[in-house]
Amino acid sequence: MKAFRDYLGKQILFFDGGTGSVLQAQGLKSGELPENWNIEQSEKIVQLGYGYYLAGSNIINSNSFGAFSTKFTGTDGKYSVEQVIDAALENAKKARSLIQEKDRENGKPDTPRFIAFDIGSCGKLLKPLGDLEFEDAVSLFKTSFVAGIKHDPDLILIETVNDLYEAKAAVIAAKEAMEGAGKDIPIVASMVYDEGQKTLTGSSPEICAAVLEGLGVAALGLNCSLGPEQMKPIVTRLLAATSLPILVKPNAGLPKSVNGQTVYDVGAEEFSDIVSDFCVEGAAIAGGCCGTNPEFIKKLVQKTSAKVKDGLVPERTVQKSVITSGTRLVEFGGAPVLIGERINPTGKKKLKQALKDNDIAYILNEALTQEEKGAQVLDVNVGLPEIDECSMMQTVIKELQAVTDLPLQIDTSDPVTMEKALRIYNGKPLINSVNGKQEVMKQIFPLVKKYGGMVIALALDEQGIPPTAQGRIEVVEKLYAEAAKYGIAQDQIIVDPLAMTVSADDQAAVATLATVKYVHDVKGGLTSLGVSNVSFGLPLREHITSVFFTMAMQNGLSAAIMNPNAIEMMKAWTCFKTLSGMDGQCLGYIDFAGKYEQVVASAASSSGPSTLAGPSSASGTTGSVAGSTGTGGVSASGDLAPLSKAIYKGLKENAKSETLRLLTGSDGSEPMSAMDVINTKIIPALDAIGKDFENKKAYLPQLLMAADAAKEAFAVIKAELEKKGVAGEKKDPIVIATVKGDIHDIGKNIVKVLLENYSFRVIDLGKDVPPEVILDAVIKEHAPLAGLSALMTTTVGAMEETIKLIHKDAPWCKVFVGGAVLNQEYADKIHADAYTKDAMESVKYAQSICP
Repeated sequence: MKAFRDYLGKQILFFDGGTGSVLQAQGLKSGELPENWNIEQSEKIVQLGYGYYLAGSNIINSNSFGAFSTKFTGTDGKYSVEQVIDAALENAKKARSLIQEKDRENGKPDTPRFIAFDIGSCGKLLKPLGDLEFEDAVSLFKTSFVAGIKHDPDLILIETVNDLYEAKAAVIAAKEAMEGAGKDIPIVASMVYDEGQKTLTGSSPEICAAVLEGLGVAALGLNCSLGPEQMKPIVTRLLAATSLPILVKPNAGLPKSVNGQTVYDVGAEEFSDIVSDFCVEGAAIAGGCCGTNPEFIKKLVQKTSAKVKDGLVPERTVQKSVITSGTRLVEFGGAPVLIGERINPTGKKKLKQALKDNDIAYILNEALTQEEKGAQVLDVNVGLPEIDECSMMQTVIKELQAVTDLPLQIDTSDPVTMEKALRIYNGKPLINSVNGKQEVMKQIFPLVKKYGGMVIALALDEQGIPPTAQGRIEVVEKLYAEAAKYGIAQDQIIVDPLAMTVSADDQAAVATLATVKYVHDVKGGLTSLGVSNVSFGLPLREHITSVFFTMAMQNGLSAAIMNPNAIEMMKAWTCFKTLSGMDGQCLGYIDFAGKYEQVVASAASSSGPSTLAGPSSASGTTGSVAGSTGTGGVSASGDLAPLSKAIYKGLKENAKSETLRLLTGSDGSEPMSAMDVINTKIIPALDAIGKDFENKKAYLPQLLMAADAAKEAFAVIKAELEKKGVAGEKKDPIVIATVKGDIHDIGKNIVKVLLENYSFRVIDLGKDVPPEVILDAVIKEHAPLAGLSALMTTTVGAMEETIKLIHKDAPWCKVFVGGAVLNQEYADKIHADAYTKDAMESVKYAQSICP
């Protein structure tokens, strides 16, 4: 039999369907772990896989979706994760042996039959949104992968992941487990999207595709949460975002409860009609998720075979030169991209001091100032001989990604620092830089290949910077050729032809511009420049620099590293876009002109320096912060006070210092009471970010970072009240838990954070909590409200049982429910008092019950 890679992207392959929902029909109890059946009911697991093969599946999953060492500890009578995974893959092999014997009997011995080692989400959010360190997540996944790859599965499926950062940790773990074992098994990664076409943490299909493709997965796609109809627009977007094969595994519609059982509202006929159309459009792998069974797969295979000639995957070629954060994508090749240069200590005394003093707040304010002024990417360079660059780079990246969604350019000459930074970066970064020196290429290109990212390639080598365009072009050709050896495409390389000062060489700009033109016109490539270098040593530098910038853009420049505070540079960029047909209806120019007129008016009435509209570049930790969400549209934060803005943007240090100032009047102002600070500053900030979250102008990362900043403000208030001997006010207690059998507590933890920031006392019972334990807590606290969460269909029965117990023995308590498998209809069926689709709805419901 040919290998999985031989078929992938060429012939349409069919996955299996649901596991948990089928096992429930065979007797799996609510809250019982499906993975235990690998050992206790092994024949049923074998027959499940065999049944899917008989229905037409080319690939079946091992029954190891939740096989993590945190759940299967090997202690207290539990199986170890290795035992569960060993049994899961042995069962899958037995199922394949049965079908291969059947295939031989039917004269079809070459029918592709593959086994996927299946792993799902670990059930925790990674820092800064949750409490799981990135490296701990990698380690957790790696333990499972080490156990799985010993059995030589045909592929690894990482599925049902709703946080792209977790998916990155899982992919890295799989790759490193294989490196340790000397194996090369294709990885398929599948994300979960909501009806807003985003992941839980706000990543779009295009961002997920860019990051996962950069990490080197063999295929990517989506599964669970949505039915086939709801998946249509997401499938279309994924097909347009990447050339990689696309996997599609919808649920059988939306769940509902009938006679205590979970059923879905889409039958096999409708399901197969829509999913087979996905294959016509270009999906390479199709199957089913929750609520589907072998009948669904059988009809899917039949209808796809009738629609797609010879079962061949339609050819697609998609080339994208993009970098991303977790929630924002920047594409190169259109209008020149602005890369903010201000987080680089070269020539910046205040930044140098901030780095020495570990003044992260100063750096964050610099970042937000550049974002306000129009930067689309932020260069991050923290190299100083007096500090630990590697440690500081990791800290700054984590802190920056907590307050801005701009993609980052990681700027360091140290390969160790570069790898550490690339590893923990959330998204697909821009790497600055590689050059034509053999030693440097050997160090940097493997990092680009392993972690994904675009890379700046400097036109210099062992002989230095060639003085002529021809010399630089030869270095560029060498860089392209060497990158190709590592599997790095030209469209992932941005050439820096190097702008040299014309005061030292009057032909310097000519050579640079000629190289820019060659890369653009002849190679069809991308370029970037640190444009201000050209005017070094000259008076009135901004005039030389802005004209050179315009000339470079005219010759095809793709990006510029520059100071977005510089008005002349922003003039040049804005006017160039308008005159080049890149500014629809001249809206960008009109916006710029309005800001420029304000600057001129301000300069006429003030002797101070003038810059474009935006926040001040604070020299300390208490400067005002702009309220832009960076997500488009009008933010609800526009008129917020400084403390409110600091909370909105997730600036914890600013929130602390501003809260203390308001409480104590340390600046000479009248002190405010704690309740006034809460009601007029903190709550409006949380309401503003909540409103933007609901309107899709802000996403979960911003919501949680704002909550963290608010927590810091509350801590200051609590400390000040304690000094005065005053107790803080807490609202009624709310009991929350993830129900029995479910270890996924991401949603529950998010709800907890927000409830606490609205002053509720939250009793968090954790995950996998039996109904009786939840009831006992409700009675003990006399809680007026309980919140229940579930991600897995196999655990919804435990949720219904819990609700019945609470309503019977604690009738004063209202129960609200949430989770990926729930909707309003299902909540009504299990007699929940309320269904809340997200954390902000949970807060609103809590406020209505416990005002």
